[in-house]
Amino acid sequence: MVSYRTPLSRARGLGSAKHGVGHWISERVSSVALIPLTLWAVFGVLRLAAGDYDFAVAWISEPLNAVLVVLTLGISFWHMHSGFRVIIEDYIHITLNKSALLLINLFVCVLAGALAIFSILKVALGGA
Repeated sequence: MVSYRTPLSRARGLGSAKHGVGHWISERVSSVALIPLTLWAVFGVLRLAAGDYDFAVAWISEPLNAVLVVLTLGISFWHMHSGFRVIIEDYIHITLNKSALLLINLFVCVLAGALAIFSILKVALGGA
């Protein structure tokens, strides 16, 4: 087997961290899942635009619609977190800045996703 690593990189132990494929697959799976969910969400928004507030509450109170909205939001925020994580890891080279940005990315995505899902569930379960 031919090794393409230089002697210096072998001595420093630099090379693949062996976890990039998992991130790549995760991003592809979430993007494929978002295709039908986004099409459904566009259809839902067009239906909601024709109605009033009571129609929107009744629409989101239907179990299938509530589940699909929560899935769309959850997968969207997961996909956004993964994408920003890759951007930060690839283009930020100062360790402290990279760590801070990765934490901010995690907190913003989790907090925004949790608030959005909580809001949808509150309306869907009748607590509006």
